[in-house]
Amino acid sequence: MSAALSTVSPTQTQAGPRHFLDLKDLDAATLRQILDVARSMKTMQQGRRFPLHPRLPLAGRMLGIILSKPSTRTRVSFEVGIRQLGGDAIILTPGEMQLGRGETIADTARVLSRFVDALVLRTGKTSSLLDLAKWSSVPVINGLTPRSHPVQILADVLTFEEHRGPVKGRTFAWTGDGNNVLVSLIEGAVRFGFKLRAATPPDMRPPQDVLDWATREGGAVEWTADPREAVKGADCVVTDTWISMSDSEEEAATRMAKLEAYQVNPALMALAAPNALFMHCLPAHIGEEVTKDVFEGPQSVVFDEAENRLHAQKGVLAWAMGGADWLSFGKE
Repeated sequence: MSAALSTVSPTQTQAGPRHFLDLKDLDAATLRQILDVARSMKTMQQGRRFPLHPRLPLAGRMLGIILSKPSTRTRVSFEVGIRQLGGDAIILTPGEMQLGRGETIADTARVLSRFVDALVLRTGKTSSLLDLAKWSSVPVINGLTPRSHPVQILADVLTFEEHRGPVKGRTFAWTGDGNNVLVSLIEGAVRFGFKLRAATPPDMRPPQDVLDWATREGGAVEWTADPREAVKGADCVVTDTWISMSDSEEEAATRMAKLEAYQVNPALMALAAPNALFMHCLPAHIGEEVTKDVFEGPQSVVFDEAENRLHAQKGVLAWAMGGADWLSFGKE
């Protein structure tokens, strides 16, 4: 894992860009406002044949979406989200840009800042996000890095609260790899006030600096090697795919062997609270990190969770691009 995302201020000055890099970079009140706006926009747009915001508050705004990794939910949710708010999007890949031929991120950031009003980056290098935010004069939004996946956790919190009410004081359990989604889930637990028990193999623990940060911030975050201990009595059980796109066959086989005991199956879910939810950020590998009967079962909210990527990210776009009036985006 790369260094923590702490070298760039997310909300520098009122005249500077509002970068959305990690959940820990924003205070709890701002994150709650983002979700409140997202929830309100979702409600006001339900039932419309073409679910556009009635005031099109980002009309004329252009969002650049840079994808250096394959994407379904991130690409579609941001592209549809900006259009529902009245703006537009352009999809950029390194192979179609001079970035893929050696142009620096610094130069790319300074050029794109002249063309678009905000940038989303989904990248295989955390340093690329930091460099883009450092040199960009428009907001930069973290669409996924090897370090973290903050927009996913906003969708998870929104989904939980739709089904079970306020998340504060509730208990989430993670079972699997100590990956980027878990890092953001830890940060989300601290900022939104829910408890988190994370179970991973000992050599796949989440980064120690993240656990140390959670402790300093007073978060109720625990690590264990035992998935049963993590899941017992939990209100929500969360997992993710075990295999990365970059893993070789040998690496994949090794990881599968280590993670086999962390599969979410009916026996493990039975240890959670009776009305516990099951979440997965997708794509899922049925039969590996989760069994089909759990994934397709009554406790699973994975497709509500996927839909809420759209709504949560509209809240982020409102905050990042909406100026001083962004809270009004949640009103007719």
